[in-house]
Amino acid sequence: MASAFLEGVEAEASLSEALPGGKVRCLACARYCVIPSGSHGFCFVRANEGGHLRLLTYGRVAAVQVDPVEKKPLSHFHPGTRVLGIGTAGCNWRCAYCQNWQISQEREPLGRELPPAEVVKWALREHCQGVTFTYNEPTIFAEFASDIMLEAHRHGLFANFVTNGYMTPETVEFLRGKLDAISVDLKGSGEPGFLRKYVQARGPEPIFDTLVRLKAAGVHVEVTDLIVPRVGEDPGAFRKLARFLVDELGPDTPLHLLRFHPDYHMMDLPETPVGTLERLHAIAREEGVRYAYLGNVWGHPLEHTYCPKCGAIAVERYGFFLRSWNLDERNRCRACGEPIPIVGRPPANYRPRDVMPLA
Repeated sequence: MASAFLEGVEAEASLSEALPGGKVRCLACARYCVIPSGSHGFCFVRANEGGHLRLLTYGRVAAVQVDPVEKKPLSHFHPGTRVLGIGTAGCNWRCAYCQNWQISQEREPLGRELPPAEVVKWALREHCQGVTFTYNEPTIFAEFASDIMLEAHRHGLFANFVTNGYMTPETVEFLRGKLDAISVDLKGSGEPGFLRKYVQARGPEPIFDTLVRLKAAGVHVEVTDLIVPRVGEDPGAFRKLARFLVDELGPDTPLHLLRFHPDYHMMDLPETPVGTLERLHAIAREEGVRYAYLGNVWGHPLEHTYCPKCGAIAVERYGFFLRSWNLDERNRCRACGEPIPIVGRPPANYRPRDVMPLA
């Protein structure tokens, strides 16, 4: 039985348009689903009820967790801060390797009741500096996220998305002024054949368009690329991605190369060899990417931020934790004075952790 809160919620999805015959077109993601009355979109959680598009997961949270912002991953945005991560049911992709498939591929709007104000109260109670929308695709619950972001800003918190970037221009505009940072997670370097086969997306063009629009809207952008061994490690596709980032978003755009771990329907593949990630990292540097990182390889030297001028370690990391902060009060390299494009600084009470790898 729905609670008084859920019964009283106006969960109409504003990212939509009415069509003849009682149909509606969803404007949230690049699928632009046309949905007859009584049916739902590809994500299962945006449904046409009597000619009106409803967000079935408004106020329903399927996952909640406090994390370091570095886990999102964001390496150049308020380092050392804590974020409350939330996710809902459903997704607009069908990633065959999804690590959160239990909620992302759920076809029912399950989850605990959590109104926007309660999300922010939870974040404040846990001494978080921000709220992150993650675990499933936040684009499909953009209206719910929007209300949380507005409440978060009223309390001095930042807000960020972890997303596949398969948005629409309408969604980018809807998020303008609410979204502070975004981590756009490409898969297989956005190679079209990989996306069609393993994600069920037509191609990367909407993602690239979204990246350009987000940058123009003043959102802090970082890009991740999940490198899936054997089927998603094409050097040509990766070089094209690196060149796009440099030409369209700028050479200071952080790029994270993520190591694949087998999950869901792709348990037969190994973890990505570290050597593969290192070779692609070298390509990124050849193409002019100044800040490229390896992810899911704790203890690797390429987790650190290096000064592009003198080569000194500007920020030393171990996994999701800072080990040393070698920037001055204006985020300039202490060794040579070069400005490092990082938004914010660690909180005053943050203590860099002397984390050592396990034996």
